[in-house]
Amino acid sequence: MRALLVLTIAGGSVAHATLTPLVSIAGVTPDLPLIMVVLLALRRGPEFGSLAGFVTGLLQDAAGGGLIGVQALTKAVIGFSIGVAGARLRVSQPLVQVPGLVVLTIAEGLARFALLQIFRFPAPFGELMMYVVLPQALCNGFIGAAVVLALAWAQTVRGRLEGGRP
Repeated sequence: MRALLVLTIAGGSVAHATLTPLVSIAGVTPDLPLIMVVLLALRRGPEFGSLAGFVTGLLQDAAGGGLIGVQALTKAVIGFSIGVAGARLRVSQPLVQVPGLVVLTIAEGLARFALLQIFRFPAPFGELMMYVVLPQALCNGFIGAAVVLALAWAQTVRGRLEGGRP
């Protein structure tokens, strides 16, 4: 399990650093670490989601050059929260996971904005929501839908192969 966590976090951070500039649409890039944290927390639970969120957020903070710890804290809280909700509500349907990812992206953006306001970050709330958080939430929704569908397809193929049906 530790190797899976390290591989996933390292792979997600490398993918975020290298692939997101390639898939940006009008300057909006998806938050691949957040997508990864949400999907891991839904599948592995709150502890795994919290740890994955903290480490990926810390790597994002270090690479971004901003305040160290802001994204680490918000992603850890999101990972823990969705892990707890996933265990209690049984949100295994893709039609629940993708809108949940969009809502969590908005919540993470609001939490990050609130933390930055403590440090007197000069950003107007309306512009931040309109030009950063909401477009990123939609982008995360589309990318998350593709990832969820790919995981469902892989699980179906794996079940068929294990069941003996080609």
